[in-house]
Amino acid sequence: MITHIVLIKFQPTVSEDTIRDLFQELRTIRDQVPGIVDITSGRSESPEKIERGYMHGFVVDFEDWDALERYQTHPDHKALGAKLVAHAIGGLDGILVLDIPTAA
Repeated sequence: MITHIVLIKFQPTVSEDTIRDLFQELRTIRDQVPGIVDITSGRSESPEKIERGYMHGFVVDFEDWDALERYQTHPDHKALGAKLVAHAIGGLDGILVLDIPTAA
């Protein structure tokens, strides 16, 4: 399994409603891309408070690298990615992405 982790520093003018809508759009991709196991998204509620401005994020678990590639090349993912970049502080600089191979 591959765990795809995305952390986002949204611009202060982006409302929680807009963020919720973006994350809902992400969840609709699940039914369109074979190999997505699960999607989790939301706002950090960490008691450690060391988010360094990355207060929102999501995790997508994929069956394998091929599923991740199908997701990355899917037109709906590309459209959502463009929206996330447009709403992030500094554009792409306000987004962190990690892909970690994990045990199923």
